[in-house]
Order: sequence, then structure tokens, then C-alpha cells
Amino acid sequence: MEGYDLIGDVHGCGATLALLLERLGYHQQDGVYRHPDRRVIFLGDLIDRGPRIRQAVTIARRMVEAGEAYMVLGNHEIHALAYCHRSPGGSEDDWMRAHTPRNARILEETLAQYQDHPTEWQQTLAWFLQQPLYLELPGLRVVHACWDPSCVERLRDLRQEGRIDLDFLAAAMRPGTEEACIVERLTRGHYLVLPEGMDIHSEDGTVRRTARAHFWARQPRTWGDVVFQPDRLPAALESRALSEDERVRLGHYDTRQPPLFIGHYWCAGIPALPAPNIACLDYSAVKFGRLVAYRWSGEARLTADHFAWVEVSGEEGVPAMPWETDVD
Repeated sequence: MEGYDLIGDVHGCGATLALLLERLGYHQQDGVYRHPDRRVIFLGDLIDRGPRIRQAVTIARRMVEAGEAYMVLGNHEIHALAYCHRSPGGSEDDWMRAHTPRNARILEETLAQYQDHPTEWQQTLAWFLQQPLYLELPGLRVVHACWDPSCVERLRDLRQEGRIDLDFLAAAMRPGTEEACIVERLTRGHYLVLPEGMDIHSEDGTVRRTARAHFWARQPRTWGDVVFQPDRLPAALESRALSEDERVRLGHYDTRQPPLFIGHYWCAGIPALPAPNIACLDYSAVKFGRLVAYRWSGEARLTADHFAWVEVSGEEGVPAMPWETDVD
């Protein structure tokens, strides 16, 4: 095998996924996309928002089950699993993730597209539970949002090969638990809480009280050094000094570590590398962005020349809505 093609957040852009695979040299054989020399790794967030969620899941699931691909779970798969499973020992209406209007809206498009296929949806949920939260393969690492060594090591101790079960998931839905910390960090990454009286206003109308922060700045000093999202920070936040506690919690993935592939962060524009050994592959596909892949063939130092992508057309892109831009 020559290497892996790592694909970022699909979010229901099933037709675009099929087109990207074909451009990468994969062709359907017996209903499965295959390549003679390469395998795919999906970085999670297959579901929600887009118009062809079932197609996206079917493509990925068939490839994984046929040994042609791997997948790690994203925060949207975690949300679906928690929303659709009851808490152990709870009442009939006691769900792992509460059925609030906001939580319902995040999953609304996915459930609508599976409405006439309830058995398929239950099988899909069961398949999600078989996928790990991280992958560590010879020469590379994969996680949806953040590679936190302590969380990876602890999860490795608690669950074989990084796969969780319903008991672990139920514990992860309780704030303050070890399981919650692991799932939060690996599938959602780091967040900085904005100072009192400050907000971030996104173009889609969202008002945020937190900011996503990355974990690869060598010696970050200010918020502007680590905030990693498309929304512009107010000047006062851009220059705001990081506290010692904030710097410690962010951690640091240095350039001596193996290549790391992540999604999650809603990048925009032409794909670029945030660090020599880190590639973020979420380029806002469903927001009329790009569905992006990185063609890895064993290199320790990544190169932007190995990005490949398909721009999402108006048939699959959808406007961002405030309640869909993030998942707790």
C-alpha cells in the first residue's frame, strides 16, 4: 500500500464525497469505493446539515467494513449517539443528551433523512460505536479535534483501541467526569472562555462566548496566537495575554511528533498547513466550502502540495445556521 487519503468533515455532502473519491482514483467495485494502492481515513462528522447524509454514511461504512478505510468519531457522531440512547437505569424519557430544541435542531436533518429507514439508522448508530476516537498508525496520528497525550493514554487504558461503549458514553455526558474530559478534548478540542462582557459575532449570526483554540503554538503569548476559527477576534481579545493556566491547559504538539491529521475547525480558503506536521482537513464543505483530502505517503514533514479537494456546489452546500455551528 502506498499510503492513506485522509478526508475531512463531510457533513452530509454525499455526492461531493463520491466525486472526491473518484478524483483520488477510487472506483466502485461491488458497491465499495476501492483503490489498488491506497486506503481512506475519515476524520469524523459524516452526518448533519447536508442533503445526502445517508449517501455519505453508506459510502464510508461500506469502505470501512470492506477494509478499504478507517474512521474516527467526530463530535456530531457523539451527539447523535447520546441523543438517541437513554441513560442507563433512567426513565423512559431520560436520554443521555437532553432532547432540548437546540439539541434536536442539530440532528434534525439527519433524523429526517433516516425517518423512513429506522432500521438503517439503528444499524448506523451501532456502527458508530465500533469506530475509535483516535488512530495511531505507523508514521501518523488521527483525531477529530485535538491530540491530547494524557487523554489518549487514559482512553487506551480504559477501552481497547480507543473505542467507547454506551456505559462510557453515558459517563461522558456527565460534566466533570474523566470520560467527559476525554470525549470533550478529543472530539471538540480546546476552548477559551471569553472575558465578561465580550462576545464574538459570526457572519452567520452566531454570538459566541467561547473561542476555539489550537494546540501547536510553541510559545503562545496572546489569544491571537492560539484562537483557531474563521471569526475575527475583537482587537482587545487579539492582544489579550494568555494566563499561565490557559497556556498549560492548551498543551503543545511540537514538530518532533508524528504527522497529525484533524478536522473540526471550519477553515476557509485554500488549504494550508498550520504546522509542518499538522494538517486540518475541515474546510467548511457544507457551507459552500471545500471537501478536502490529504494524500499521505509516509512523509514525516507534510506539504501543501498533497492537498486535494472538491468545491461544494449549490446543490449540496447549505447556509450556516447559528444552532448548527457547534455541538456541546
